[in-house]
Amino acid sequence: MSEAVDITRILEETTRREAGAVDRLFPVVYDELRRLAGAYLRGERSDHTLQATALVHEAYVRLVDQTRVDWKNRSHFVAVAATAMRRVLIDHARQRGRIKRGGGQERVTLDESVSDRSEWNPTDLLALDEALTRLGQQHPEKVGVVEMRFFGGLTVPECAEVMRVNPRTIERYWAYAQAWLYRELAGDGA
Repeated sequence: MSEAVDITRILEETTRREAGAVDRLFPVVYDELRRLAGAYLRGERSDHTLQATALVHEAYVRLVDQTRVDWKNRSHFVAVAATAMRRVLIDHARQRGRIKRGGGQERVTLDESVSDRSEWNPTDLLALDEALTRLGQQHPEKVGVVEMRFFGGLTVPECAEVMRVNPRTIERYWAYAQAWLYRELAGDGA
């Protein structure tokens, strides 16, 4: 509990641009970011060129470089970190050109066990990203829930805290997003 308080306090200092706050933040959040990065990369092929440490560092640079974020607490930070890591991976996939539309795609599933990614095999991040972008055009709040739950590993209560809504609302958003993405990815030939 004190770790969450420390993170929240340091995030508040970072928001106020206090001297040294950014330098104190990284050691405190490193393990959390490393856990997220490991979950992202666990299903990747063994010769993937992006390692968890590089993903953590790139996402962290993007996080602290944001000047308009008013950090609320640890859950908010993890939610934004999940989005940053998603973007790093998408950028990496685009740069490497290894994922092409129609080439060896596999279905990306979203299930309730988001924290257990031992069987998660994200072979088509670009198709998932495109589907999330389409969903976000109509329902940005539902994309936020997917990013927090699927990519960030946040629980329903943590998502509710970040979004300042009832946990039941998060459950409805999550169910809708899962069904919508399944339909989009299945219909897309994924």
